[in-house]
Amino acid sequence: MVVQIPSSNYEAKTQEIAKELIAATREKRSLFGQMRDQMRLEEKLLDWAMGNPGLRYQLFSFIDCLPALRSKTEIARHFQEYMSDESVELPDALKKILNFADASSPPAQIAATTVEQAVKTLAYKYIAGESIPKVIKTIERLRKDKMAFTIDLLGEAVITESEAQSYQQRYAELIEALSDAAKGWSTIPQIDEAEGEALPKVQVSVKLTAFYSQFDPFDPEGSKVKVRDRVRSLLRHAKTLGAAIHFDMEQYEYKDMTLAILKELLMEEEFRDRTDIGMTIQGYLRDSQEDLQGLIEWAKKRGNPITIRLVKGAYWDQETIQSIQNHWKQPVYNQKAATDANYEALMELLLENHEYLYAAIGSHNVRTQAKAAAIAETLQIPPRRFEMQVLYGMGDRLAKALVKRGHRVRVYAPYGDLLPGMSYLIRRLLENTANSSFLRQNMEERPIEDLIAPPKVEEESPLIAKTAFPNAADTDYADADLRRQAKQALVRVRHSLGKTYLPLINGEFVQTESTLDSVNPSNPTEIVGTIGQIDLSQADEAIAAAKAAFPAWRDTPVQKRARILRKAAEIMESRRHELSAWTCLEVGKIIPQADAEVSEAIDFCRYYADEMERLEKGYNYDLAGETNRYFYQPRGIAIVISPWNFPLAIATGMTVAALATGNCTLLKPAAPSSVIAAKIAEILVEAGIPKGAFQYVPGKGSTAGNHLVQHPDVHLIAFTGSQEVGCHIYAEAAKLQPGQKHLKRVIAEMGGKNGIIIDESADLDQAVAGVVYSAFGYTGQKCSACSRVIVLEPAYDAFVQRLVEATKSLNIGSAENPSTTVGPVVDEKARDRVLQYIEQGKQESTLALELPIPDTGYFVSPTLFTDVSPNATIAQEEIFGPVVAIIKAKTFEEALDIANGTNYALTGGLYSRTPSHIEQAYKRFEVGNLYINRTITGAIVSRQPFGGFKLSGVGSKAGGPDYLLQFLEPRHVTENIQRQGFAPIEGAE
Repeated sequence: MVVQIPSSNYEAKTQEIAKELIAATREKRSLFGQMRDQMRLEEKLLDWAMGNPGLRYQLFSFIDCLPALRSKTEIARHFQEYMSDESVELPDALKKILNFADASSPPAQIAATTVEQAVKTLAYKYIAGESIPKVIKTIERLRKDKMAFTIDLLGEAVITESEAQSYQQRYAELIEALSDAAKGWSTIPQIDEAEGEALPKVQVSVKLTAFYSQFDPFDPEGSKVKVRDRVRSLLRHAKTLGAAIHFDMEQYEYKDMTLAILKELLMEEEFRDRTDIGMTIQGYLRDSQEDLQGLIEWAKKRGNPITIRLVKGAYWDQETIQSIQNHWKQPVYNQKAATDANYEALMELLLENHEYLYAAIGSHNVRTQAKAAAIAETLQIPPRRFEMQVLYGMGDRLAKALVKRGHRVRVYAPYGDLLPGMSYLIRRLLENTANSSFLRQNMEERPIEDLIAPPKVEEESPLIAKTAFPNAADTDYADADLRRQAKQALVRVRHSLGKTYLPLINGEFVQTESTLDSVNPSNPTEIVGTIGQIDLSQADEAIAAAKAAFPAWRDTPVQKRARILRKAAEIMESRRHELSAWTCLEVGKIIPQADAEVSEAIDFCRYYADEMERLEKGYNYDLAGETNRYFYQPRGIAIVISPWNFPLAIATGMTVAALATGNCTLLKPAAPSSVIAAKIAEILVEAGIPKGAFQYVPGKGSTAGNHLVQHPDVHLIAFTGSQEVGCHIYAEAAKLQPGQKHLKRVIAEMGGKNGIIIDESADLDQAVAGVVYSAFGYTGQKCSACSRVIVLEPAYDAFVQRLVEATKSLNIGSAENPSTTVGPVVDEKARDRVLQYIEQGKQESTLALELPIPDTGYFVSPTLFTDVSPNATIAQEEIFGPVVAIIKAKTFEEALDIANGTNYALTGGLYSRTPSHIEQAYKRFEVGNLYINRTITGAIVSRQPFGGFKLSGVGSKAGGPDYLLQFLEPRHVTENIQRQGFAPIEGAE
């Protein structure tokens, strides 16, 4: 039976053991003082980083960049650039190292050699070796100290299927090599045996996400199918060699999937009796106790224990930043004390259920390990069921002290090349230099009583985004309930397909002589809806209704107009999954990207409501005897001509901007997205928009659209679409029509030929993944999509090879399939146009990749071209499809010239870890939206106002502080308030 003892019963023994362990991990102060004076450079770097946050950030950024640098000159230049940042207070010793003017000079070369060696020494402190023979030597050294091991293959990102296969193969080879070496190891009872049972001498730790490049929380079933067979193969291989396998836990978004896949797999008859397998629980997660309790219940049903490695968690910064940026609930505790308290609770729960789950306590905190020992010794837990773990290069003295107490200690030792190991190194350095780090506090010889006291948790307030505008949160599809809601919405919407949607004119839905079928681009035989098309007389009726409604809508208080828009936002939020489903089925956008569009539409409603309330206040420039008031009034009648590629977000944004500012608005959507526009009309009517103030007027662009643009009573046209149509609208709107008493305002966003620059210092994991998402997200049909990649020569070959493999790994298929990453283009015309460009590309450059596509639907393969001239057709003209031209550049200056060498200036990107290149891009990259070290699509309202210049458009940025001004006329009134020379004078008695 499992014995449960109140945790207070463990405390006295915890304190006793902790004091013993502390004594073993500390040296005399005088000796430590001497060591500080004799530190090598790598130790001094860490010491300096602890005392200077600016230096810490810049130093770790440099270390992150270092493996990509190919020469001593580059190393010297980058180190000088990073250390010259104004946030850095340089120690004298670093000032001496950096005292060179030319990065290729002898002093600079010496500095580069010194710094590079220091960083490598740091890395090798935490990495067990770069090759299997070196790892085996490290293992044999650990075994001499009576320590077991688990080996982790370095590498954070698997972004291609070939990398996933390589990962699996390398682990197979690692297990074979270690098992072969283990034949020559003598048995060490403390780590190789327990209660007469032989324990595996070889253990490796693996990451589930590395088995499949498209591992995705939105597609748990598809991911499981791909991962499961590969994991089975590894487990079988390990069993034949007598090796143990432990599964690491990674980012929070993968946690539930990881646990679910492993639980199901380990219940299979073939693996159900295996006790040489482990999973991981992270103590910094708020829901970790629920997960551990679930594992205990699962283990009881399974009937055979596995090992649970209990760790604090290594991604706190990343998890926190992601939750802040996405406006999601923070999954991790804010306070280290809260994590420590939760960890201790988990540890008690795990150890008190030792007959169901074995425990591996991973920590460098003396109190934590002391309490683990106290519980284990109090409960007399059999040695097989309990071990302690530390990371290689950290907590060495603690490990030896625990070995001395007779416990089994296992060292988690990563191995591999320095380049993929850098992110691991950075996490270790962050851990060692954090103010809250136990290792740091112990090194600084904080009072023992403070170090080993029970964690004291203060009242915790969640972190929130520090932004003036709270954006709507996208759906977190790692949540199974939200995935279920999205799936149910697709089913409901599918049952509503084929209905007829009529124009809304003066508050009434009106019949039309002609209609248009909107079809599902994934399956063109499926009609999403039939849309009534207005004729010219109905267009005139709509204009007349708007003109009649304008005085009342203009005079409606701004606060009332704002309330209607906020109500519309509420309705959209309540219908989020349904709107995502309509977007998916009508224009072929996969659900996660459709969901982001719903968030953007909601943001536009709320942001423009806020903005108009701000602008309504106007400006007062009064002085003695005179008032001066600057204020705004609406222009009149606005025509919104919306695109199909963001059928909800952009249509909503332009429409509610016009409405918020008091203009009567007619929405004429692009034909392929007319049903979604009808849904916008439904929502605005439900929110309380009065008749005539808003009208839904679907119709043919060349007839009804032209007529509306040319109408003399129209004051403003807001358009998003192609350059050809935009320029036509601009020209037509400029013509003064008979009876027209104003000049029309045109706001036009007309696309881009967006380029991403990859320099030689770029993180290729990040760059390849970013280009793939930017180029092939929504099948390249975003106006912000990447269609050119400009790569510097030193990085070109490696980048192209990985980009080709990453693109090969994408899943092409129906937009509603959760596994799909690349869906169809919007219609037959779009498909044929893109295919013509692909044929042109084959004539003027080298086809690097073209993939098979489904037979049904408007599909185009993701297509890559290399050896592309900067002046080639596919490098100059907007294609609006999944086609990427890859261009080589000799220098960064040439790369910028190529990037700027088109008629467009919408979005652009740079992947670089060179501060001077980033600074140059700020100044010289001619785009409206520049994204550095991230994807170039997905602008967020208020945070990233969106729009370009040159032939990418005219007007201020959508979602920004200037946007509404375009829909308004500014006025100024001056009044003389003197009466017979008398007027109030401020400040006078």
